[in-house]
Amino acid sequence: MQKHLRWLIVFLLFIATGLSFLDRQVLSIAILKIQEEFRITDVQYGLINTSFLISYAIMFTLGGWLIDRVGGKLGLALSVGIWSVANSLHAVMNSFTQLLTFRFFLGMGEGGCFPGAAWTVYRWFDKKERALANGIAIGGSAIGAVVAPPLTIWLSTNYGWRGGFLIPGLIGIAWVIIWLFIPWKKENLVADEPSEIITTETIPFLTLLRQKATWVFIVIRFLLDPVFYFMMFWIPKYLSSVRNVPFEQIGSLFWIPFLALGIANIAGGWFSGQLIAFNFSVDKARKTVMGIAAILTLAAPAIEWVSSVHIAVALMAVFMFAHGFWITNYITAISDMFGQKATSTVVGLSGTAGAVSGLLLNPLMGVVIQQYSYRPLWIASGLLYPFAFVLLLVLIPKIEALSLNTTRVDSNKRLSEIER
Repeated sequence: MQKHLRWLIVFLLFIATGLSFLDRQVLSIAILKIQEEFRITDVQYGLINTSFLISYAIMFTLGGWLIDRVGGKLGLALSVGIWSVANSLHAVMNSFTQLLTFRFFLGMGEGGCFPGAAWTVYRWFDKKERALANGIAIGGSAIGAVVAPPLTIWLSTNYGWRGGFLIPGLIGIAWVIIWLFIPWKKENLVADEPSEIITTETIPFLTLLRQKATWVFIVIRFLLDPVFYFMMFWIPKYLSSVRNVPFEQIGSLFWIPFLALGIANIAGGWFSGQLIAFNFSVDKARKTVMGIAAILTLAAPAIEWVSSVHIAVALMAVFMFAHGFWITNYITAISDMFGQKATSTVVGLSGTAGAVSGLLLNPLMGVVIQQYSYRPLWIASGLLYPFAFVLLLVLIPKIEALSLNTTRVDSNKRLSEIER
């Protein structure tokens, strides 16, 4: 029963991360109708997106900190509940101010999704299965990105643009109800050490900031997240303006790299777990997969020089496959080092760093593209992952559990949360 329950939880995490990417992308398609109806300008649309990114960046850290204290069950229920209600409210918006506000709350809820998923996987899976479980859990985000455009168009065609927000929002609310009904008994939970099953301690925030490993993970995410945002936001424009792909055909190509990402999230976790099964240390297993990923990203600069658009898209798929290998083991490495007491906080801190970096550098990407070309960005995309991997090797010689000073919390409160 325990094994089936664990994988049911991973499946629900897969749905949650899928909804997070689906819900944030609905607006990029619905805005075409919304702008016509409410006369929202491109400048206002930019402010709406900024509203989401600001709350998302802030809540990545605050949400992670909160989840490390209240646990994944309650923390994720709050996170998914807030963004699902916010997404549903998009369906009743009647002004720019309302859309700006609802977008802010959407980002606030979504900020806790990935820290909560990482915390939950750590508590339910040991080191041999943890990477695979993480891969499945975060793999939903890639699938959400794949299905968002066609699903949004179908919903908007059949139920209007408001239905494109309302129906996914209601699905999210239903997810919360199902999630809360799952029994989290202390005997079901898994830990690398028996003493971890029930904790009465938490890690002070300043203690985490004094750890070199915390800053290494933050810097790596700050360096690499803009590359992912570049792939996510600029591929359609690149295919149109550089590769001369007709608008109608972009959708038939854009999903391919994200499907590769979803496959790699799961495959990268499985591969890492298999290496541990073959007596690789946790350190060697995680770094082996991340090293392979860094090598694969070197294919990115070739995208600019190949003549065939299909080969270019195939190389994009290779790059996104590499990112899937990387991010699954990157998040799992954080949980390997920081454990249940701080995994969510550190994942949150690094996620905030990535969001802030993307917020700052995305306008610069536009300047580079407009004034020069996409070439420098493809070259940077291919070099940054190997550079980040070298940083990891040098600054974190061994991925292993850290010994961290803790403070006491109410043990009865924590026990009651676990048993719920």
